[in-house]
Amino acid sequence: MQKITTYLWFDNQAEEAAEFYTSIFADSRILEVQRYPEGAPGPAGQAMVVSFELAGQRFLALNGGPQFTFTEAISLYVDCASQEEVDDLWARLTDGGEESQCGWLKDRYGLSWQIVPRALQELMSVPDPAAAQRVAQAMLGMRKIEIKGLEDAAKGVS
Repeated sequence: MQKITTYLWFDNQAEEAAEFYTSIFADSRILEVQRYPEGAPGPAGQAMVVSFELAGQRFLALNGGPQFTFTEAISLYVDCASQEEVDDLWARLTDGGEESQCGWLKDRYGLSWQIVPRALQELMSVPDPAAAQRVAQAMLGMRKIEIKGLEDAAKGVS
């Protein structure tokens, strides 16, 4: 078991969300579903806590009721190796959700994600500060991050 595990609070969609997330990422699976027993605060038989892995990272999801909702104060950052991976994850996670800016989105459950191509960090770390600034400005104008636009900005191409 990993030392620190992200714990996600859902109203009543924990099992559905875990199934959705594990269908998107490779090396992902549902590990265990603990269900509410008779007389518990939740409906008997409904998932109480769902343990699952995304790309080998363990998460817990709780059906805790509507008292708390997700905010952008926490997000799941996904390091993407290619534009194709960015495009695929963006399409799947925004299905029923909403786009934001700079690679951020909210999925259908309200959880915030950052879908970021590795190329962004590489281009922001170039030794030319003017090129890095152009890359940052280009990224600020994007919703889904487009590597080609970042590369053009680094080169000074409009």
